[in-house]
Amino acid sequence: MSDTLAVSSGRAVSRITPDMWRAAWTVTAVFMLSNSPTPLYVVWQRALGFSSGTLTVIFALYIAGLLGTLLLAGQLSDRYGRKPVLLPGLLAGLVACALFASASSVAMLAAGRLLTGIAVGVIVSAGMASIGDLGGAQRRRQAALLASVAMVLGAGLGPFLAGAVARTLAHPVPYIFGMELLVLSSAFVIAARLPLKRPAEARRSGVHLHLHLPSVPADNRLHVACGIGVFGPGITATSFVLALGPSLLSRLLEAHSPLISGGMACAMFAAATGVQFAVRSWPVRAIFAAGTTATVLSMCALCFAVHASSALVLVLAALLAGVGQGLGQLGGLTLIGLHVPDTHRAEANAVMNIGGYLPAGLLPVMTGYAIDFLGLPTGATLFSVALAGIALVSGGAVFRYLSSRDAMASS
Repeated sequence: MSDTLAVSSGRAVSRITPDMWRAAWTVTAVFMLSNSPTPLYVVWQRALGFSSGTLTVIFALYIAGLLGTLLLAGQLSDRYGRKPVLLPGLLAGLVACALFASASSVAMLAAGRLLTGIAVGVIVSAGMASIGDLGGAQRRRQAALLASVAMVLGAGLGPFLAGAVARTLAHPVPYIFGMELLVLSSAFVIAARLPLKRPAEARRSGVHLHLHLPSVPADNRLHVACGIGVFGPGITATSFVLALGPSLLSRLLEAHSPLISGGMACAMFAAATGVQFAVRSWPVRAIFAAGTTATVLSMCALCFAVHASSALVLVLAALLAGVGQGLGQLGGLTLIGLHVPDTHRAEANAVMNIGGYLPAGLLPVMTGYAIDFLGLPTGATLFSVALAGIALVSGGAVFRYLSSRDAMASS
C-alpha cells in the first residue's frame, strides 16, 4: 500500500462520518484543556512567586502523567475497548479544571497538570484510535488527518481563548476553567454515546490481559520509529514555547499581555493545522523531510530571537515549531493507520507519543533550570543547538530509511 496521503479536501470531508467528527471533538476538547494554562503561567508565577525551573517542573508533571498513562491506556483500550478507557480519562480532565479554577498553591497547579497529562494520555491513545475505528478500513487516511488536526486545533484554541478572557477580565481563571468544564462535559456525554465496541479479536480470545510495556508488532516497529524520529523533536519545540514562551515574552521582550502569549501559542498550532491540509497529498517521506526542516529552522529562529530581543522572530520560531510538530504527527499517524492492525492501533499511538513526549518533558525542564543558573540567552541557546542537532540526526535517518524502502518497492 502506498504511503501517499492522496485525498482531495472535498472527498476527505465527504467520507468523514458524523461519528468520526464526534470522536474528534473529544480529542479537541481535551487538548483545549492541555494548553489553556499557557497564558496564565506568568500570572500564577507572579502571584505564587516560583522560578522558571519550578514552572518547567509543573509543565513536566503534565508529561509525567501523560507518559505514565500511555504505558497502560493503549493496551487497555486495545483489549477492553475504547470507551472504558476514554470516560475515566475525561473525568480526570474535569477534576483538573476544578483544581485550576481554585488554584492557590504550586501543589494545586501541579496536581492539575498531572491530571491533565492523564487525560491527554488517554485521548492520544484511545481517543485517536476511536476515530480510526469509527472510520473503518476504507477511511484510514482521512482518520489519520482528522485525528491529527483535532489534536492541534484544540491545542491552539485553548491558549487563545484563555488569553482573550485573561486580557478582558480582572480575575479570569474561574471563567476560563468554567468554560473548559462545559467543553469537557460535552465531550464526556458524546464519548458515552459513541458506538464503540470491544475489539473482535479480544472478544473471541477471552484471555485476560497481562500488562506489559507498550509495544507494536515487529513488522510495524520501524513505522512507529519513523514517526518518533520527526514528531519527537517537533513536539519538544512546541513544548518549549508552551512552557517558557510566555516568560520569554515577559522577561526578554517586555510583552506582558496574556492575549499575546496565548495568541502566539494559538498561531503555532494554527500553523500545525493548516500545514497538514496543505501537504495531505504528499508522500510520507516528503512530509517527514519538511517536518525536520521546519523544526531545525525553528531552533535557528529561537536562538536569533533571544539574542536580538525580537518578538517577531520569536513568533516565527513558534510558527515553525508548530509546522514541525504537525508534519511529524501527521506522518507518524498516517504510517500507523496504513500499516498497524486495528487490534494494536491504540498501543502504537501510545508508543509514538511516549517517544515524542519523553524529550518534550526532559529538555524544557533542563532548559528552565539552565536559564535560572546561566541566564536566558545561554539557556535558550543550549536548548536550540541541542534540539536542532537531534532533529537533523533523527530526521536524516528517517528520510534515508524511507528512501531505501521506496527504492526497493519500485525495483
